[in-house]
Amino acid sequence: MNRLRNLLVAILWLATVGVNFATAQKPARAIWERPFEPAEELVYEAEFSRALLRKMDVADFRFTANRTPVIQPAKNPNSAPLEKTATYTWVFKGDISSKGFFAKLFNLRFRERMESIVDPISFGIQNTKRIDEQGKRIRSSEAVFDNVVGKVVWTETDPTNPSRPPRTVTSEFSGPVQDILSAIYYLRTQSLQVGKTLELVVSDSGQVYHVPIRVVEKKRIKTVLGRVNAIRLDVEFFGPRGMIETEGQFSIWFSEDARRLPVSARVKNEYGTFDIKLKKVLRNSGQQASLSKQQ
Repeated sequence: MNRLRNLLVAILWLATVGVNFATAQKPARAIWERPFEPAEELVYEAEFSRALLRKMDVADFRFTANRTPVIQPAKNPNSAPLEKTATYTWVFKGDISSKGFFAKLFNLRFRERMESIVDPISFGIQNTKRIDEQGKRIRSSEAVFDNVVGKVVWTETDPTNPSRPPRTVTSEFSGPVQDILSAIYYLRTQSLQVGKTLELVVSDSGQVYHVPIRVVEKKRIKTVLGRVNAIRLDVEFFGPRGMIETEGQFSIWFSEDARRLPVSARVKNEYGTFDIKLKKVLRNSGQQASLSKQQ
């Protein structure tokens, strides 16, 4: 049962935040208005189906994007000019929690909270923090990225047992890299072309993965925003070399408009089918839900 719970958590995270194109990761040298600026909140719901079990609620998601000001160092008239830096960083937060009869039936009670700090100029990930609660089990982790030397150091601790030695994983990478949360926001700034095959580069728990991605089709689909033109991507997360070693299939749909919203995703594996759908979009902190329909 622990294996099922761990797999479900991994699937649900990947299904909504696990997309990033390595071949498109050319550092941007200027800051521009992005689809999620100045602030945004996305709310999702995940459903599970298998045989006679149809569309059972299993989890809720909440993702936020906000700017955090950066304190600039005092200027020294005798020093050389500093390289241009941003006046803020992006802070992306994700919160996923189990719910419903399915979770109670199989004791799949979990909650994961994640925070990613991203440089807005290069869009490179700087730091990832995560708190993972699965029943009574709690783990806290942090990944620190050195984008100059190309190294990530991930450390996991047990808050309920301070005497337990921390787990540490160190990996190397070349070029810009994302975590599974910042990846979705980076992708929303990129263009997608049907028929193109790309490679995903993402770091999770100190490991760095390279995953093939195919841009499959464009289609008009029904969403909480109304009927929208969307782009489907098939992502090879599963397999011996994937982020999830078991067999499975994963597809995700993005709106084709300027917002590039991830509107839905579907995961099929040995346990059944998971459908994740966008339920609400909030623009700017504290505002009412924005559900303007695309005609």
